[in-house]
Amino acid sequence: MSTPTHAGQRVSLTRFLIEAQREHGHINADLRLLIEVVARACKRISIAVGKGALGNALGSAGTENVQGETQKKLDVISNEILLEANEWGGHLAALASEEMDHPHPIPHRYPKGGYLLVFDPLDGSSNIDVNISVGTIFSVLRCPEGVTDPVESDFLQAGSRQVAAGYAVYGSSTVLVLTLGYGVYQFTLDREQGSFVLTGSNLTIPADTGEFAINMSNMRHWEPPMKRYIEELLAGRTGPRGRDFNMRWVASMVADVHRILTRGGIFIYPRDMKDPSKPGKLRLMYEANPMAMIVEQAGGAATTGLQRILDVEPGELHQRVPVFLGSRNEVERATRYHLEAAAESAGALA
Repeated sequence: MSTPTHAGQRVSLTRFLIEAQREHGHINADLRLLIEVVARACKRISIAVGKGALGNALGSAGTENVQGETQKKLDVISNEILLEANEWGGHLAALASEEMDHPHPIPHRYPKGGYLLVFDPLDGSSNIDVNISVGTIFSVLRCPEGVTDPVESDFLQAGSRQVAAGYAVYGSSTVLVLTLGYGVYQFTLDREQGSFVLTGSNLTIPADTGEFAINMSNMRHWEPPMKRYIEELLAGRTGPRGRDFNMRWVASMVADVHRILTRGGIFIYPRDMKDPSKPGKLRLMYEANPMAMIVEQAGGAATTGLQRILDVEPGELHQRVPVFLGSRNEVERATRYHLEAAAESAGALA
């Protein structure tokens, strides 16, 4: 992918955002500042991830988050970096993190703005110790009008109300992917200059694909329509689909989604019966909504298997949902199988 330029000059994230504000009117000054602050925080997280054992950042922190998951040291470090960076700028009313039980208010000594920031500070952190790509996912919402001290209910907005979403991947290079609601853009961190540079504009996910990403070890726990879909893919050229499919699974959502954004594919984390009390594995507010916005802006589709993710009305901050996202035609097929099974089940009960 060649680097987009203006008159032969490389375009920095700052220039891109200023032009989005000044020339196109897509964003205002507060939203521009918010995104720049998040990007600076991602640079700091990238440095911490890159140091690894040299920074004494590997291994468990010896604590659990609200999800009951063991926190890695870098989970805690990344969370603190994002909180510290965003508290004082005057662009936020409050923050919420996958790593914290409740929303984090802006300290009263700082001014407050009109936005809410929701984030997963380090997605895929179980991969840190084995040096596999991890990342940060974030979502920006408007604070309800007239609210000066937001509470949890103020964050409970459908994904369709997001004003921006993005993720950073900390891999062989550090990449920031961003949507402001009019396409998807990619920026790569120039480590010598210390700035993100535009390296991809209007990214598009192909409608058809020959790749799928799923944790096959859970197959015995899947519901029948999920098994039906994957069994068709595995049957390959001699099966009902008449073609071969390849499976790719990093177990880091940002890495799997970034691959799909780059070359197509379908990512699935379905509901299963391993723990019937949980409707899904991934968190709606921190993972599913921002990734769904990015995927849809790139021409793909994102559903729970039964409805569009961005239409889900959240009932709680840490709500979980099944996730099907990526190349539109495959997402629609898998969703159709689930809807047909749901209709059959409803008919049998009538």
